[in-house]
Amino acid sequence: MQTTQRAQEEDGWPDIPGDTALTIKVPEADPLVRVGFPAHVTVLYPFLHESRIDARVHRELAELFAGHDAFTLTFGEFGRYPGVLYLDPWPHDPVVALTKDLTRRWPEALPYRGIFGPGPGPHLTVAVSDDPADSGAAHDACEAELAASLPLTRHVRAVHLIVWDGTRWRDRTAYDLGKPVSCRA
Repeated sequence: MQTTQRAQEEDGWPDIPGDTALTIKVPEADPLVRVGFPAHVTVLYPFLHESRIDARVHRELAELFAGHDAFTLTFGEFGRYPGVLYLDPWPHDPVVALTKDLTRRWPEALPYRGIFGPGPGPHLTVAVSDDPADSGAAHDACEAELAASLPLTRHVRAVHLIVWDGTRWRDRTAYDLGKPVSCRA
């Protein structure tokens, strides 16, 4: 194994085939995103490895999400983490509540593999810089270009389970918020 790859894996990166994530899709923001994936707010990454997601886990996820009402997020301001420009979804509380319920049920699913401590708050990544120390001017320009497109709103009715296949993230299923789950034998 190459040293760089080993260091990335020890740090929790890169994505591993079979990794899953629970996300909120925000297609209204796709035209603003300057990274190689669709606009989304992460609820929990990584979740469980795909091999662990069976009928029981699907049922538990459906029940967990059904216990949360649909909500609306507004994206009106930019925020920054080192090397990352993002849209700040408001309010944070519904997304945080989903993450807390998931990690309470599956404590082994540490947000961002625990790399960022308690993790970054809810966000929608717009741009990422390879050199965080030198990203200020580029992110300033990106903000100036995109500011007229804000605010955006998204009514959130579902959370999506996506799977990394080794090349890209693929949709697996969606779980409705606030809808009763029917029991099937």
